Amino acid sequence: MPFLTQPSLFIRAWDRHRNEFKTFLKKLPTDHFLNTTAILKFWSLDTALQRRHAQLETSTKLIFGKANKIVRKLFTLSKRCPKQPKISLPRERTLGFWLNRVQSLLYCNEHGVLGSFSEEVHYCLCPTEQGSSCQGTVPCQVGEGTLCSMCATDNVTRCGTCMPGSFLQLGSCRPAVAISLDHYVNFDLDMVDAEVHHLLQRLDGRLEVRAIYISNDVRLGSWFNPAWRKRMLLTLKSNKNKSNLVHMLMGISFQICTTQNSTLEPVPAIYVNPFGGSHSESWFMPVKQNDFPDWQRTKLDSPLPCYNWTLVMGTKWKSFFETVHIYLRSRILTDDPGVNETLFYEPLEMDSANLGYMKINSLRVFGYSMHFDADGVKELISQLDYPYTQGTQDSAFLALMEIRDRVNRLTPPAERPLDLFSCLLRHRLKLSASEVARVRDMLHSFSARLPGSSKPELAQLCS
Repeated sequence: MPFLTQPSLFIRAWDRHRNEFKTFLKKLPTDHFLNTTAILKFWSLDTALQRRHAQLETSTKLIFGKANKIVRKLFTLSKRCPKQPKISLPRERTLGFWLNRVQSLLYCNEHGVLGSFSEEVHYCLCPTEQGSSCQGTVPCQVGEGTLCSMCATDNVTRCGTCMPGSFLQLGSCRPAVAISLDHYVNFDLDMVDAEVHHLLQRLDGRLEVRAIYISNDVRLGSWFNPAWRKRMLLTLKSNKNKSNLVHMLMGISFQICTTQNSTLEPVPAIYVNPFGGSHSESWFMPVKQNDFPDWQRTKLDSPLPCYNWTLVMGTKWKSFFETVHIYLRSRILTDDPGVNETLFYEPLEMDSANLGYMKINSLRVFGYSMHFDADGVKELISQLDYPYTQGTQDSAFLALMEIRDRVNRLTPPAERPLDLFSCLLRHRLKLSASEVARVRDMLHSFSARLPGSSKPELAQLCS
């Protein structure tokens, strides 16, 4: 059966546009692998090639029209032939064909033999009689969807630099396994929430954190005139006495008594300093605001009006503490039936002689203490500047980011979450303000390169 083709028309059309195609090939990067999506991006940016490709499509349509006319004439002339001719025309070449053609010319064009590149298996299909002689060098893959950011300069088939969060091993990138945080700080309490709540309600001593009571205004167990605001604090002095511990606050309780027939009621305001430093680096406890718990008052069996005032934060509202500042004011309820509100009392407003006295018998904080390795965290920070290997540096970044996120996750409720991690660096690691800012910026820059790393802007508590 005769086999008729008309390839010469198409070859001449292609030859007129070959120079632009060769120029396009020379512009493509060869230091990393190009998939069809990447080639399409370069293709779309090459205006000269786009223009020539449009001209080629137009020329091809004209040639196909001429070829169809010739085919119809051949069929007309061959009606009386004993055997009908078989006519084959080249198929129209789609954009996908040209993208694969580019890959084949880049990676399957060795020894003057052109093969066909398969992106699925990253391998060349060479002509049968040539074996695998057309197989060229296929560079490593980089960018999105891979862990590699740059191929090796001495061997382009292997990765030379990995993405943040991974490390290089034998020319391949592997995800970096974050260092266990238990060595640096242990955040967890070995109790279930229900048990913690039960112990806090009972003011069980197993959850009490022994703190030092300090006050120039109030002596425990002594009566005082509550007219003026009184300041008290419970502190742990960890930076001096317990440098290997950080502490979690889960509840506060104080026992207070008033004289008989007193119309006074205590109004405590609580400020919490997480890791030390000045009083200005404390946050205000928003009692009875935005679902934050309120004080629970329990009357005691005693001759005097005595109450246990307890604030149970539990596991939901727990946060770090080093010092708890208590400011105690007093209030009375007015006898005027037309005024249904609580009035704050100051000595200049009315005579305080008959308002009575107060006495605080005990003041306790509840929570637990956690192991903290300040030197270990400092060592992690040093690896950010002097990496022994890329994997070590990335692991240090990941560990510090995890510590930062877990510390800041325990920030108290506020319109803008507080940056407690910077306070930890400032007061427990004794870093300068500039060093804290530098570490904070380095972690921010590293996390910005990771997927899904957007974090809310934090308010700075510590200077």
